[in-house]
Amino acid sequence: GPVAVLHFDAHLDTWDTYFGEPYTHGTPFRRAAEEGLLDPARCLHIGIRGPLYSRRDLLEDAELGFRVVRSDDFETEGTRGVVERMRDRLGTGPVYVSVDIDVLDPAYAPGTGTPEAGGLTSRELLTVLRGLAGLDVVGADIVEVAPAYDHAEITGIAAAHVGYELLSVLAAEVSGNAPKDSHGRFVP
Repeated sequence: GPVAVLHFDAHLDTWDTYFGEPYTHGTPFRRAAEEGLLDPARCLHIGIRGPLYSRRDLLEDAELGFRVVRSDDFETEGTRGVVERMRDRLGTGPVYVSVDIDVLDPAYAPGTGTPEAGGLTSRELLTVLRGLAGLDVVGADIVEVAPAYDHAEITGIAAAHVGYELLSVLAAEVSGNAPKDSHGRFVP
């Protein structure tokens, strides 16, 4: 059945077309929504800050069911507040996690094709990923790492840590060893 998408990115990736093309790196979640693959009540973008073609981009994104946590929401809500919003939105059904490395500020991930200033720190991203503990994460990806632009392998290191956190969440889910507090609630 349909899954929730938790999408970490600087950009929405729900455009109808990108430079006139319907199938590009800027359109996958619109195509998935159109095919009925997504649970529109449970989809969430985190880290959005990139340019839009128009305000209509946000309106169309909302019509597809997505909600947005902007990168500057971390300043006002803190990481814990963002984790709470994320968990509330995703609920108990299956979740697919997509991490576009440009969700990170270029200081933490310069090796990407579409860097945008004002992004998350690596600490913020890793903390939010740990907040997935106990959720039904069924798959994940890490995209847009561009080694040709990655001086000193900064982006590669960040992507490796993101992969480690995602695998840790998946392994804990499979083994039944997701961390819990003294009340039996999952903790990030």
